[in-house]
Amino acid sequence: MAPAETPAAAGVVAGEQPLGAGGALPHVVIVGCGFGGLSAARRLKRAAVRVTLIDRANHHLFQPLLYQVATGGLSGPAIAAPIRRVLRGQINATMLMADVCAIEPQAREVALRDGRRISYDYLVLATGATHSYFGNERWAVHAPGLKTLDDALEIRRRILLAFERAELEDDDERRRPWLTFVVIGGGPTGVELAGTLAEIARHTLRGEFRRFDPKQAKVLLLEGGERVLSAYPPDLSQRAAEQLRRLGVTLRTGALASDIDEYGVRVGDERIEARTVLWAAGVAASPLGRCLNVDTDRAGRVPVEPDLSVPGHPEIFVIGDLASVRSDGKPVPGVAPAAKQMGRVAADNIVARIGHQPTRPFRYRDYGSLATIGRAAAVAQVGGMKLWGLPAWLFWLFVHIFFLIGFRNRLVVLFDWAWAYWTFERSARIVADPHPRDSG
Repeated sequence: MAPAETPAAAGVVAGEQPLGAGGALPHVVIVGCGFGGLSAARRLKRAAVRVTLIDRANHHLFQPLLYQVATGGLSGPAIAAPIRRVLRGQINATMLMADVCAIEPQAREVALRDGRRISYDYLVLATGATHSYFGNERWAVHAPGLKTLDDALEIRRRILLAFERAELEDDDERRRPWLTFVVIGGGPTGVELAGTLAEIARHTLRGEFRRFDPKQAKVLLLEGGERVLSAYPPDLSQRAAEQLRRLGVTLRTGALASDIDEYGVRVGDERIEARTVLWAAGVAASPLGRCLNVDTDRAGRVPVEPDLSVPGHPEIFVIGDLASVRSDGKPVPGVAPAAKQMGRVAADNIVARIGHQPTRPFRYRDYGSLATIGRAAAVAQVGGMKLWGLPAWLFWLFVHIFFLIGFRNRLVVLFDWAWAYWTFERSARIVADPHPRDSG
């Protein structure tokens, strides 16, 4: 692909100077500070560019451990790092906490929800994915998904309040729905949530309630396909199912939810009464991809050129869960290592374009797959090696501690996990809002 010329800064619209206009150095705008966006920003640390990183939050979130916050095992700050602190030594980078609502490729501007505009010479879109309810958006209020810190805190609130409401009930029939937890979706997030919920009921809350035994809680994991962890080899999927059942999770495959309300779930003709339903069944790409005026796939992802640029717009790069990418003929999975690798390649290709050099295609390096199920229960595939049970769980612990940002975060998480392993205690079980917004 022929390198593009370095564009001039975007022009003035309606007499206002866009943020970022002017300056001798090319302006690179990165939207989204997940794994891909942060990786791209760091890669440009020594490049002769001005970098503006925009995110609606002021922190980078380590999403693989988000379920630990949702289930009370970790506090939010343990898996999040302030973006400004992460980039404090990178003098060519500016962070803006703002919400991007539109992209204007022809004007080369990013529009913020407050009406401001930011011009760019090069743009990196790394806004990731959100929940997909397959056209049933009204389910969202009854079955929250897990993508942000706010999602995790809301799920934690619902889980803990369900047990508190069960303690208030005198009648076993009225108590039962409060002690029924349904997780929809048998991917890594669903498996992690279901396994941890079972541990909470059987171990963490033991002896804490007087009017019922928390072991009475029932955790159901509903998967529409034939097996959980369908992206894993069948034998590891089977191992995961066995470990879930040993933890006390009721696993149902071929079970598609047809309706969800505040009182439960319908699967086909069967009604499951449950006051806590969690969604882990589907994702959709960020809607910002549609602003690029290119065809997207069914999930809303943007098909990109081999060098991660947008067809017809060599100055725009799309990475992470927002990008539809193939490497060596196979789709690139929406996982953190892939996003980080894409961020580095996109940054390198921007530098190449500025220097009128050829760009390089993206090649994904698969370092393996990991999924934790519960205490000393996990599955892992690294190259041709397959692990399950305690060895996989220990490997999972090491990997996640290693990739956490910040020494303090690593220390806090390691201490909390060690404490939880020996005591079954979960340290972050405070309910900030005792009044549920979705149930009476």
